[in-house]
Amino acid sequence: MSLLPRVIVLATGGTIAGTSSSAASSTRYQAGTVPIDALLDAVPVLKQVARIEAEQVAQVDSKDMSFALWATLAARVLYWSAQPDVAGIVVTHGTDTLEETAMLLHLACDTARVPVVLTAAMRPATSLSADGALNLLDAVRVARHPESMGKGVLVVLNQVIHAGRDAVKAHTSAVNAFVSPLAGPLGIVQDELVRYLRAPVALPGAPWAVPAAWPAVEIVASYAGPGRVMVDALVAAGVRGLVVAAAGNGSIHETLVAALADAARAGVAVLRSSRTGQGHVTLCRHPDPQAGLFASAGDLNPYKARVVLAMALARDPALASDPSGLQRLFAEI
Repeated sequence: MSLLPRVIVLATGGTIAGTSSSAASSTRYQAGTVPIDALLDAVPVLKQVARIEAEQVAQVDSKDMSFALWATLAARVLYWSAQPDVAGIVVTHGTDTLEETAMLLHLACDTARVPVVLTAAMRPATSLSADGALNLLDAVRVARHPESMGKGVLVVLNQVIHAGRDAVKAHTSAVNAFVSPLAGPLGIVQDELVRYLRAPVALPGAPWAVPAAWPAVEIVASYAGPGRVMVDALVAAGVRGLVVAAAGNGSIHETLVAALADAARAGVAVLRSSRTGQGHVTLCRHPDPQAGLFASAGDLNPYKARVVLAMALARDPALASDPSGLQRLFAEI
């Protein structure tokens, strides 16, 4: 029997499984067309790194990620994590919503024994300069590495290891599109070398359950001259939470503040994030005291914050009317 560690690859589609009619094109392609077995066959060196078992969980363009698919993926990760002989799990994913899936799995997975690594590609498998094969190999190397245990969900692209909590897509097409804006990467992977440079932010307490039913949480933006129509319509539609992609350090236009304050008084959780892409949103110092009803998402962007808020409200619906409790929760994430 092989002494190589057993690594499970869960495939969901994305650009890494994409094809184009032209090898010279890296932007015109169809995502999610190559099955995972074919992707693995294209990287024969994987057989020297681990005993790979693959499962095609989905075959989608990640822009179409859904709550139902998240539940299925999380269930498969949790299943394989419980198998005593599994050394690591790799999830192949599209880049567009990878940061949201990474946030979900960061909350839902215990990686103390079995590392969970997401990887992807910025260029399709048929491109002359496809990056998926090396990203997949590097992800397997990281997943099987003993130092990856207990570091939370990881994201590996372009020879860089990111914490799933921190990683965001920051470029439309470059192979180094993923960054960890405030904290920086966790480490690097280069050939057989896997090296960690810092410790990740640990999730306090036990992993969170993936909701069976997701509360409606939407994102609204603050900009010059917004109306309140969108906020009022979302509240009327029964939304349970609103994440504000605010300007600068969480600044919200006065018209939007009034609408959001009415939403908060109606029992809707309101969370301030920033549209800037980097930095920590401090506690509210808005001149309008109504804005004191809004908690801060800290350094999480609006999309990651939405995942956390939805899962938090599913765990404890009372947080919708408890901005102080919501603030304490986000201070710990």
